Amino acid sequence: MAKTVADGLWEMLTAAGVRRCYGIVGDALNPVIDALRRNGSVDFVHVRHEEYGAFAAVAEACLTGQPVVVCGTAGPGVVHLINGLLDARHERAPVIAIAGDVESSLIDTEAVEELNPYTFFATASLYTGRLINPRQLRPVAGAAITTAIADRGPTVISLPGDVAAADLPAGSLHVPLPAATTGPASFEDLTAMAELIDAAGTVAIFGGDGCRDAQAEVRELAGKLRAPVGYSLKGKVWLEHGNPNAVGMTGLLGYGGCWDAINHADVLLMLGTDFPFPGFLPGKGVKIIQVDREPGHLGRRAPLALGVLGDVRQTVAALLPMVTAKTSDKFLRTHLDKTAHFHRTLQHYVTKGPGLKPVRPEYLAAVLSELAADDAIFTADTGTACIWAARHIQYGPNRRLFGSFSWASMASASPNAFGAQLAFPGRQTIALCGDGGFTMLALGDLLTEVQRRTPVVHVVLNNGMLDFVNIEQQEAGFIPFGTDFANPDFAKVAEAVGAKGIRIEEPGDVRDGIAAALAHCGGPVVVDVVVDRFALSRPAHVPAETVKGFTLSLAKQAVTGKMDEVIATIEHNVRLL
Repeated sequence: MAKTVADGLWEMLTAAGVRRCYGIVGDALNPVIDALRRNGSVDFVHVRHEEYGAFAAVAEACLTGQPVVVCGTAGPGVVHLINGLLDARHERAPVIAIAGDVESSLIDTEAVEELNPYTFFATASLYTGRLINPRQLRPVAGAAITTAIADRGPTVISLPGDVAAADLPAGSLHVPLPAATTGPASFEDLTAMAELIDAAGTVAIFGGDGCRDAQAEVRELAGKLRAPVGYSLKGKVWLEHGNPNAVGMTGLLGYGGCWDAINHADVLLMLGTDFPFPGFLPGKGVKIIQVDREPGHLGRRAPLALGVLGDVRQTVAALLPMVTAKTSDKFLRTHLDKTAHFHRTLQHYVTKGPGLKPVRPEYLAAVLSELAADDAIFTADTGTACIWAARHIQYGPNRRLFGSFSWASMASASPNAFGAQLAFPGRQTIALCGDGGFTMLALGDLLTEVQRRTPVVHVVLNNGMLDFVNIEQQEAGFIPFGTDFANPDFAKVAEAVGAKGIRIEEPGDVRDGIAAALAHCGGPVVVDVVVDRFALSRPAHVPAETVKGFTLSLAKQAVTGKMDEVIATIEHNVRLL
């Protein structure tokens, strides 16, 4: 049998490191998947929803650094990929989408399931190619592969079924893969950085995901400068553990002395972070130096004294011998003390958790942190799951936290954990799911996890509402509305489809229930935890407009017949006030 264009495509993809493809087969994709079968070196993961597969691919690509393929057939199947591809773009994941297309003779005739891939994928894809002639295979697929790897983001190959099934033209399919590296800052920028730092009385550091390979260098610099180190949610995993200068996070998830430190230092070093909440960053009075390998990130969140293009690790390593050590640690000690005080406050509902019903999410997360393996991979849904994952789960050299933290989509925790488990078989993967996200996307592909016997532990925060949206509405001064919903017993649903189900309603059952879930082998687990729907978190810094909005919301609720809920909110969070 002569090789087809689809055969050649998989040869190119596997040569680039692709080992897995998530998707749903059908019509336009049939020749592509048949070629995948013949290839034999790519694991095809038949998911129940293409979006679930796309989120799984994002996690796998980010955690392994290797390109991963997703696929959807023409029209509706392709459309289901878009949210995951947008997440891939924001998370910088090398995901390559094979988008089924209508037959080449039907293009631009408004055929059934036809869409324009260039316009449809414009917001998500770094490169979109429409392969309508077999001789386009090498240049189009090559561009998609090299762009995904070098620019770290999603690309799309739109492929009609008749072209995929056509004979493969003669010629080389070799695609030289570029090294996606960035060097240190220029000598001029390093000199300017050192001058600003040496002239400052106090320095603070705020780091993000760009510090993942620079942990040792950032800690050494912080020690030399007596600088408090704060971090974004994506930077927490790299910069908190083993760091004597760690002062927590800022933003609405924030805790510790981070906000105060970065807003009152003479100089703030922003390292590898594109923190998207400028209201929590300094304005006038603080000189900001930002280091990033993406030029578009420099200065777009806050005014800079100096924008520096370069790799964080190499830049900090080059900077270290150029700066003079600070002698006073008063600024550092002040913010370490603030952080310690805040952590004591956070522990109240953890310490009292065994005696509080409904289950406090703080206590649940703390127990999960205690019992999970040292190399566990945690994934968290957007919403209050992120709060508890950030504040009460401890990470270390081998623990990871992953989620849709830049795109902020709902329902990513379960597919992220699924992708992580396939990438690292046997490694503990724990999805901290909101009940809204779990019912939105995870339930259908729980069947996929059962079929593949994938040991993902789903911990569902069952409070019967979109909790974070409820909080957002109150912060904006609104009466919460449209956030409640009725839930089934998720443990019984899990058992009905072949997974292990555990229902936790009593705080005394939390430890044993979580231990049983983590010990389960041979398939997924759903831990349905009925948690306190009134549990709140207080950021270390609360903007005045947030206080005003929340107070206004409580007043509105009180005068519209919801006084019982106002009282419950206060009673259930009195130690945070």
